[in-house]
Amino acid sequence: MPLINVVLTLVVVGVLLWLINTYIPMQSTIKSILNAVVVIAVVLWLLYGFGVISGSGNVSMPTVK
Repeated sequence: MPLINVVLTLVVVGVLLWLINTYIPMQSTIKSILNAVVVIAVVLWLLYGFGVISGSGNVSMPTVK
């Protein structure tokens, strides 16, 4: 996964989340839940993209040589 794709995706997700939080009126509890879901999804996407977790759910820690 090229680094530029990761950075661009994180920027787009961040801007979209900011726009939703700023311009769409909703309760603060719903905003908190939405923010938590987005953060968890992005963290899982990053872990999957960098190969820390596989498609089957197995966690593989990188080895230091």
